[in-house]
Amino acid sequence: MKRFLVAATIAAIFAFTPVARAHDAYDDSEANPLRIVAYAVYPVGFIAEWLVTRPIHFFVSQPHMEPVFGHVPHENPYGNYDPYDLDDMD
Repeated sequence: MKRFLVAATIAAIFAFTPVARAHDAYDDSEANPLRIVAYAVYPVGFIAEWLVTRPIHFFVSQPHMEPVFGHVPHENPYGNYDPYDLDDMD
C-alpha cells in the first residue's frame, strides 16, 4: 500500500506539473561552449549599450555638439526613400 501511495504521488506530480517547453527547436549549435558563454555575456553587452553608448551617442549627436565631437549624421537606412512620417499622413 505504501508503494502504491508513493507511485500515485509521483504520477500526480508528473501529471499536474506544467512542462517547460522551448519556443524553438534545439540543435547542437546551442551546446557549443562559446554559445553557452555568450548566453552569460550578452546581457552585459545589452545593458552596456543602453546605459552607456546610447546616451553618449545622444549627447554627441546634438546639432550644436556635432562640430565639437566630429559626429556626422548617418546615411538614411531606407536608401533614397524617406521613411513615412505619420504626422504628414493626416
